[in-house]
Amino acid sequence: MRAKDAVGAYGERVAVRFLADAGYAVLDRNWRCRAGELDVVAVRGGVVVFVEVKCRRSSAFGAPASAVTSSKIARLRAAASLWLAEHDLADADVRFDVVSVLRPLRGAAEVEHVEGAF
Repeated sequence: MRAKDAVGAYGERVAVRFLADAGYAVLDRNWRCRAGELDVVAVRGGVVVFVEVKCRRSSAFGAPASAVTSSKIARLRAAASLWLAEHDLADADVRFDVVSVLRPLRGAAEVEHVEGAF
């Protein structure tokens, strides 16, 4: 596994634990389709939440969430539409969140959850 992939996998594990602790039920992880990949699909309070997880080892190049570009948002929206159609939830209330995980060399990870990020 490449170092970048290992950091990403770590970030997703931390994000899923964080979301579960906040009362979200995880419905899907790493769901792939022709439009791209959805990191986490969760539900809380009747709202289906598509969560993009970004993890970095430092903030030297900005916060992890800054890596969510407009083209990435377009791909996520397209993938979410396909996921909703496949799960017969086309009329569901949805939201798009970003969970940023900063993994320092020492100490616990820093997690930031931005609800309704885009």
